[in-house]
Amino acid sequence: MEIIDRYLQAVRFWLPKAQKQDIIAELSEAIDSQIEEQTAQLGHPLTELELQAILLERGNPILVASRYLPQRHLIGPLIFPMYSRVLKMAWIFYFLGWLLAAICIFTFAPSHHPMSLGTLIAETLRTIWLTTVYTFAAVTVFFAIIEQYHLRSHFLEEWDPRKLPPLYDFNRIKRSSSIAEVVALIVVGLWWMAAMSSPAIVNNAQAQITLAPAWGYFFWGFGLLLAGSLVLSAVNLFHPYWTRFRAGVRLVSDALGWALAAWLCKANILADIRLPNLRYQTTTQVAAAINTWAARSLPLVVTLGAIVVAFDAYRITRLKRANSQSLDRS
Repeated sequence: MEIIDRYLQAVRFWLPKAQKQDIIAELSEAIDSQIEEQTAQLGHPLTELELQAILLERGNPILVASRYLPQRHLIGPLIFPMYSRVLKMAWIFYFLGWLLAAICIFTFAPSHHPMSLGTLIAETLRTIWLTTVYTFAAVTVFFAIIEQYHLRSHFLEEWDPRKLPPLYDFNRIKRSSSIAEVVALIVVGLWWMAAMSSPAIVNNAQAQITLAPAWGYFFWGFGLLLAGSLVLSAVNLFHPYWTRFRAGVRLVSDALGWALAAWLCKANILADIRLPNLRYQTTTQVAAAINTWAARSLPLVVTLGAIVVAFDAYRITRLKRANSQSLDRS
């Protein structure tokens, strides 16, 4: 039966050399037994089509051979959940680091700007691609080493339930954090009222620094946000669990604070600098340079603000999800 021999030959090709003869003999015997059994049932020698049906039932030669091979994984099912999680986290942190670095370069080093939009897009895609490849390669190699080490030592099977990490409640607010916030906000608030209430923030014999008339809006805006944050932190101190209302207040407060900071960057807030040893023309240039660099920092401020607000929004989403799950259980 030529078709049977061809099938065995195809299977033999994928088998390890040391086991070929034994495996092929076992497989050949199993196929012969199946043919004899089916011949007895039908009462006639099997036709070519009936032999093909038996082989189709056995499966593709590659798959048949794989059943006799040791199961090997670069990263096995035991390690894979850790590998997948770490890979995602590594890529996010790598990408965020690159993004912040790129924003700083574009903001504070204009000479590094791409010459055209096409160049910018090409460089961005190239960086994202290389980031993905390097992160994937580094994390995969690391976990492949862990996989091989575990196969030899089974170190992951040796663990102590007493060393499990404590329960983490995402909605719980640490009292130590609330106390630190209250103290810091009181100190900053007192300094803010004492030192920043007047546009002439420095006025002595050594130097005079004067802010623009628009400073009054920023002073009261940041002052109100500081007071609101102080009240929220004090409430959190006595009620150390986030609610949707307080989480929403934190989101609005952070959004307004970062929006005010972004406006400050573009406000040319530094009006005048006077130093005894410098000419007026020089101090004017210094003030203009400070205002220019403040304006250039706008993309960085917007990015950091977006990250903070996104985290606040995520907190509210978690609270909604937790509330819906508790309702479902009840």
